[in-house]
Amino acid sequence: MTHADISRLGYSDPKGGSQLRTPLQRLRKLTTFKPIALIPFFAFVGLFLVWPAISLFRLAIQPTKNSNISAMREAITGQYLESFIYTIKLSLLTAILGVLLGSLLAASVLRIERPKWFRNFMTSFAGVAANLGGIPLAFAFIAALGTQGLVTKMIDYFGINLLDAGFRISNFAGITIVYLYFQIPLMFLIMVPAFDGLRTSWSEAAASLGAAPRQYWRYVGLPLLTPALLGGFLLLFSNAFSAYATAYALSSGGARLVPVQIRFYLQGNTITGKDNLGYALAAWMIIIMLVSMTGYLLVRRRAEKWQQ
Repeated sequence: MTHADISRLGYSDPKGGSQLRTPLQRLRKLTTFKPIALIPFFAFVGLFLVWPAISLFRLAIQPTKNSNISAMREAITGQYLESFIYTIKLSLLTAILGVLLGSLLAASVLRIERPKWFRNFMTSFAGVAANLGGIPLAFAFIAALGTQGLVTKMIDYFGINLLDAGFRISNFAGITIVYLYFQIPLMFLIMVPAFDGLRTSWSEAAASLGAAPRQYWRYVGLPLLTPALLGGFLLLFSNAFSAYATAYALSSGGARLVPVQIRFYLQGNTITGKDNLGYALAAWMIIIMLVSMTGYLLVRRRAEKWQQ
């Protein structure tokens, strides 16, 4: 075999005394990380995320016409501040309820050993439900709990009138119920691996030392689950805070949520001289989302340390 044949096969020079390279070693050499591979990623991020965000903030800090204060400052006053408070209240409530109910659901499902397919079924259903939002979900709840909804009529048959009680699918309580449809499954998916991380030997060791189940959960189980609970809460808060299509379809655009208000302003439905208020609302929303997601990433990093 000539030196040319050896080179084509990817082997090193026999005279050099080095070992022959196998095809697997050649593949590893070809797939070795190179910084140039990140150029498309950074180009995409810069073009479609960073540059639009910079342009958004540049427009948001400009003062509105007939006013000396910037749009960013005006966006947290008056009715705009009320929209932020309304959105934050809704996000906090659905996040808290989602954490509690999702965690209880995950703990209950994991305790059911038979039938064996039940856990896989619940996990698959949660994966679908957690991502089923927007207009289809809104129309499904309107058909069920709307003014002429099936469930509304069934409850009215037993003498309970939801409309007389003040319930509307488009008000705070109605949107909360709809949001819980995808918040609870999302928390379920977060807590199933967290509960799986609690080893049976830990509870058995605690019991052998005379610890009651309540003491085990207080001093062992709950501290280990805390990072997952906090991370899930922040993720659910961000998920509800940024939701748009579901609330818009439920209220026909009348909800006082910030995402709906942003759409209202960006379509040109603004007071003369306040064209950049929509950009300011979006900028504040980005800031709140960044704070929330940063907290989530920090908690997640702490959770990974616990798992190690």
